[in-house]
Amino acid sequence: MDATSILIVFSLLVVFSYLFDSFARKTKFPSVILLMLTGIITRAVLDLYGFSPWGILDDLINVLGTVGLILIVLEGALELEISKEKMGVMLSGFAAAFVLLLANIYILTQLLTLFFEIPYEAAVLHAIPLSIISSAVAIPSASGYDTKRKEFVVYESTFSDILGILIFSYAIRQFESQAALVGVASLTNLGLQLLGIVVISVGITFVLFQLIKSIVHPVKFFLLLALLVLVYAIGKYLHLPALVTIFIFGLILSNSKNVLPAFLLKGVKPEKLEEELKSFHILTAESTFLARTFFFLFFGFSITLGNLSDPNAYFYGVVIVGVMLLARYLYMAVTTLKINPGSLTYHAPRGLISILLFFQIKELDNPLFQSEQIDQNLLLIVIILSIAVLLAGTLKKPTQQLTTTENVKEDLSDVDITIPNFDAQNEDDNADNEKTLID
Repeated sequence: MDATSILIVFSLLVVFSYLFDSFARKTKFPSVILLMLTGIITRAVLDLYGFSPWGILDDLINVLGTVGLILIVLEGALELEISKEKMGVMLSGFAAAFVLLLANIYILTQLLTLFFEIPYEAAVLHAIPLSIISSAVAIPSASGYDTKRKEFVVYESTFSDILGILIFSYAIRQFESQAALVGVASLTNLGLQLLGIVVISVGITFVLFQLIKSIVHPVKFFLLLALLVLVYAIGKYLHLPALVTIFIFGLILSNSKNVLPAFLLKGVKPEKLEEELKSFHILTAESTFLARTFFFLFFGFSITLGNLSDPNAYFYGVVIVGVMLLARYLYMAVTTLKINPGSLTYHAPRGLISILLFFQIKELDNPLFQSEQIDQNLLLIVIILSIAVLLAGTLKKPTQQLTTTENVKEDLSDVDITIPNFDAQNEDDNADNEKTLID
């Protein structure tokens, strides 16, 4: 294939992705499914005409997925506002991500060990990616929610990504050193590492903010993105949860007026800072769109239809998604004290981060970490089923009829309604009438 043909194909893929995204916004059908299906169909057509897949494909998936993950977390953090009013939804999002992540890892570890009779280490490492909510799918799919629900989805999915990567790296280190997965010393070291990365992240954020202030070159935002990718790559090389740094940077940058000290804001014009932040947010959003487009297309391209004919894979996929949905329903029912918690119960898709961690497991040399039965085909089934559940829950809410007072109150809970004081108005009218009679 010559250069001109490649340019035509890549341009058409971007156009199709834009159309898919527009279709998704109108129908609430996640565009990532359409992108993966496009990749699968393209692969089937190429196989039919005898074309062999590109050998560089796996590397492209890893690179695009990593860049997409960084941009998605950064974009989500830029949309968040730090205030006393937001602390409740932030803490609830973190609690949901933490509790459900641990619960799913434990349950899925037992199921995978039972179904496939694989070593405990392999079961844990494969259970972690399957337990992580994909912010790449969850955040765009929350556009139809009200502000509180949308913020909850952003916080929960972002924290799920960060905690999932942290636990995944921690589990690999513990297994490689043949240490206990749960122990006082191990968990203490993990806590100190988290505290250290937060302090380092704040320091890096201050340095980057000073860089934003001092750069006079018209091109500065791509330099900033390159530095963030560099920070993430160095953190990954050192087995540190560098995604925390990306999240903290975006959070502080979007709330600089309320978070940064006065000496850092000295000499910065608020209007110029707000304008630059808006431009940076637009650049991040468009870069995220591009990275997500090619990542899911290439992932779909790596799937062969012949490997999706195994009925056992569908059975295991349904069981895995069913267990995750049951755990989420129980958590939401307990925390909200409602038998029917609402549409957030279904909002737990799997996606980009799960795929990335599956590819990382393949790169590990230890045979105890590998499993031939748990492959990317089973992962694809789990992703599609979890997104289908999200879609069913999203489409269900608008068609529900409000037949009880409780439902009406729930839908009006976020609406600011001011009720006029008719008694005071009547008193004023009576006073005016008395004054008229006296005159």
